[in-house]
Amino acid sequence: MGVTLTAAVQLIAVRKQFGDVTAVDDVNLSIGDGEFFSLLGPSGSGKTTVLRMIAGFDLPTAGNVLLNGVDVTSTPPYDRDVNTVFQDYALFPHMTVRENVEYGLRVRGVARAERRKQAEQMLEVVRLPDFGNRKPSEMSGGQRQRVALARALVNHPSVLLLDEPLGALDLKLREEMQTELKSIQREVGITFIFVTHDQGEALSMSSRIAVFNHGRIEQIGTPREIYEHPATSFVAGFVGSSNVMNDEVSQRLLGQPGAHSIRPERIRVADNDRRDDEISATGTISEVLYLGAEIRIAVNLDAGGRLTCTHPGADSRPMAPGDRIEIAFLRTAALNLLTETGT
Repeated sequence: MGVTLTAAVQLIAVRKQFGDVTAVDDVNLSIGDGEFFSLLGPSGSGKTTVLRMIAGFDLPTAGNVLLNGVDVTSTPPYDRDVNTVFQDYALFPHMTVRENVEYGLRVRGVARAERRKQAEQMLEVVRLPDFGNRKPSEMSGGQRQRVALARALVNHPSVLLLDEPLGALDLKLREEMQTELKSIQREVGITFIFVTHDQGEALSMSSRIAVFNHGRIEQIGTPREIYEHPATSFVAGFVGSSNVMNDEVSQRLLGQPGAHSIRPERIRVADNDRRDDEISATGTISEVLYLGAEIRIAVNLDAGGRLTCTHPGADSRPMAPGDRIEIAFLRTAALNLLTETGT
């Protein structure tokens, strides 16, 4: 893999084994300076182990880790220009918010007046300018997360590592913090590497995403590329909702061999409204889910297989399991999936 001069982080043929278990298997990755880059995958896919190797908490079994072009594979965590924000925040409960943010500067020997100034500036960045005298126990989960972020950013690392930092928050607060994190990242301009199993988080926040599965990268791309052009059946099924048609169903519906994927929103209820540029299919409804803005309909096809489609919730005729239905989609909406895992 060629070296990219502007890369903030590079992994070259990195592998990590824990005994007989291969947690990360021959991963090559280049993350540009200033990117908001997400490592996305289910539990046990290797994404957190990759983050820990970038941080220096775990050493690779093989391969190299580079930060800003410098090989840091064997460099201890405290000598790497990175900081980490954890899911549990890891704040010192006996310290005030300001003292927590100042802590890293105090360890480095920064004078009291200067570290106070820098801490106040960072609390402004994370929208907590008036919270310096509070204790962590006096703050909400979202506020504590911002304090942890300020403490990590005050040292001005070249790379900030975030290990599922929103996992302990409720849904509404998590969505608010997604917007805040992206805004803060743009403001400070440093590289964020964000680990998550939540594909919605990754799609909404990232400039690029690496999708992990069983220790390997299945696909790297922008959120749009990952969602609209999944490289493998795993990516198609894990990132958003997708129908995956096997070779037999593809042959019957499309007249083409090979596995194909199609997003539910690309399939419409035809209601006998056939168009020349569409493929149509008939079947029996097996499930109807009312989701407010839309209705999700699962259809057992007469041609074999099952497809799920969506229909506007406010513009729908009554539908129920057992009803006959015709669906339709553009041929171009069915994407041919690669048979080999992408890297």
